[in-house]
Amino acid sequence: PASAPGTVEIKSPMIGTFYRAPAPGAEPFIEVGRHVDPDTTVCIIEVMKLMNSIPAEARGVVTEILVTNGARVEPGDVLMVIGPDPEDG
Repeated sequence: PASAPGTVEIKSPMIGTFYRAPAPGAEPFIEVGRHVDPDTTVCIIEVMKLMNSIPAEARGVVTEILVTNGARVEPGDVLMVIGPDPEDG
């Protein structure tokens, strides 16, 4: 489904394996409800043992995480959605 107006979809730029944390057992990079800036790392995608950090590329609050940790992703898959930050009013 299409995202609501004013939201930004973070899409996978490559094929690989999606990880929410930098290592097994580590805290996730972000959670739903957390504020992010354009340079905030929101996940990593592993491609042939190379870990690629994925930045938010937008300012706002994470409203949805649409991919399960460890899932395979394809280019263009929506990984998460960022909504407007209420504090930016």
